[in-house]
Amino acid sequence: MKQESKTTLKRVLAYIGRHKAAVLFSMILALVSVASTLYAPVLVGRAIDCILSEGAVSFDRIREILVQMAVVIAITAVSQLLMNLINNRITYTVVRDIRVDAFDHLLVLPLSYVDSRKQGDVVSRVVADVETFADGLLMGFTQLFSGVVTILVTLGFMLMISVPIALAVVVLTPVSLFVASFIARKTHRLFLAQAESRGEMTALVDEMVGEQKLVSAFSYEDRAKERFEAVNKTLEKDSMSATFYSSLVNPSTRFVNSLVYTTVAVIGALSVLGGGFTVGSLTAFCSYANQYTKPFNEISAVITELQNAIACAGRVFELIDEKPEEVCPDEKTLEDAQGEITFTDVDFSYVPDKELIKGLQLSVKPGMRVAIVGPTGSGKSTLINLLMRFYDPNAGSITVDGTDTTDLNRTSLRKSFGMVLQETWLKSGTIRENIAYGNPNATDEDIRRAAKMSHADSFIRRLRHGYDTEIGDEGGLLSQGQKQLLCITRVMLDLPPMLILDEATSSIDTRTEIRIQRAFHKMMQGRTSFIVAHRLSTIREADIILVMKDGSIIEQGSHDELIEKQGFYADLFASQWKH
Repeated sequence: MKQESKTTLKRVLAYIGRHKAAVLFSMILALVSVASTLYAPVLVGRAIDCILSEGAVSFDRIREILVQMAVVIAITAVSQLLMNLINNRITYTVVRDIRVDAFDHLLVLPLSYVDSRKQGDVVSRVVADVETFADGLLMGFTQLFSGVVTILVTLGFMLMISVPIALAVVVLTPVSLFVASFIARKTHRLFLAQAESRGEMTALVDEMVGEQKLVSAFSYEDRAKERFEAVNKTLEKDSMSATFYSSLVNPSTRFVNSLVYTTVAVIGALSVLGGGFTVGSLTAFCSYANQYTKPFNEISAVITELQNAIACAGRVFELIDEKPEEVCPDEKTLEDAQGEITFTDVDFSYVPDKELIKGLQLSVKPGMRVAIVGPTGSGKSTLINLLMRFYDPNAGSITVDGTDTTDLNRTSLRKSFGMVLQETWLKSGTIRENIAYGNPNATDEDIRRAAKMSHADSFIRRLRHGYDTEIGDEGGLLSQGQKQLLCITRVMLDLPPMLILDEATSSIDTRTEIRIQRAFHKMMQGRTSFIVAHRLSTIREADIILVMKDGSIIEQGSHDELIEKQGFYADLFASQWKH
């Protein structure tokens, strides 16, 4: 087993170690179950020896043995039932803990982690990989403990009956272990490839389902099928390889186990003929030989499943080990923000060798309405990402009310901003729950007042169940404009001291937009506001307009001042009116 697998196994054992008492009780029950199971052949052998010859049968003794067998069977059944219940409890508690750790860690990872990976693969790690790990761990608990105990106890019983024959069995056993170990080493790499292919498949299906309208609109179906077939073939190849090699374990070990049974039968039969062994003892020993070799098959299967489980657990631990967002040890909480924001010599790039923002200077006074315009890729949304600390600058500083944002608690900083993006996001649930997403304690009156301010109340009341209407993931059948109105309502419900409106009215009709702009004007009074807009007609009343190009602010001033300059902004404004 590679060092990486050993490290993963140690971490899994650390989770299991939290349930030491349950594990100990499970092992005790396994010992009781195995001991009672293996005691049955002894009773069978004694019953056979009670048949001395034709007409000479000790029925009284046989009845006693049958009663003993009934008690043994009952003990076996109860101990196995309790053991399985405990094993299930341990397994799914461990899986729950790992999934909680993975999900909790996912929430504190920087946005760059999610941006640089396929969302479906991340989902696959938390859901599918953990489920596969659970299956392997459960099999390990239900069969591994019992198998090891069965081997040890059976060996003890065989030594009690005949030391020479028992030693012959022990000599042949390592062959089975060698075969299982050899194949297990090969399968780990194959199961890891299978897990990665499954993650890629999940990512592709997630993409196609999430963007189904776009797929249909651009007639992308054929290319989607080609991509799916390519990924599906890779997954099929990886799965077939992993399954093929893992399936070699059982027949290989069974062949070795058959040799063991044959050896026992031959040596035992010769001993019976020589008078040193009874038929009942031989019957019991043959039964023990079967019992002894059977766990090797089961353990081999368990090892194969554990290889798959460890591969999947490794992918989950990779997620848990990702470096979280950096937290300043002496971070401060932003309270009652006034909205004074300063950018000083800020440099930033998403990719080290591709410069985006260089030496950005900006000073915003409390209550100012700042509009940000510029062509696509000029850095407008990046500026917002830096404000919200989704990313930190590579150089320079950003301060809010005189405090560097890297010294501020991210939660308090983000709560001080209300943000409406061009890309809407709604969760599965009621209209009411979506509006109150950031303030679950909001009253019905508060929700309706916010909806009236955003002009969403009228369309909400026309829905079949009004504010209690259930909507699906990403808004279901609501129009893009209606979804954006709900996102605007969400911010209006609990207005923070600073606002970010990133193309907030881009999906709303002109008539509604005029009303929304009036609501925004009232909402922005006394609040520092950043407005990203492509339609320049919507930002005429901004206190200052920042014109960005290639990551730099090339012009700034009021609308009238910029028009008078006859520069880049004036050209942008004129080009929109021409169209």
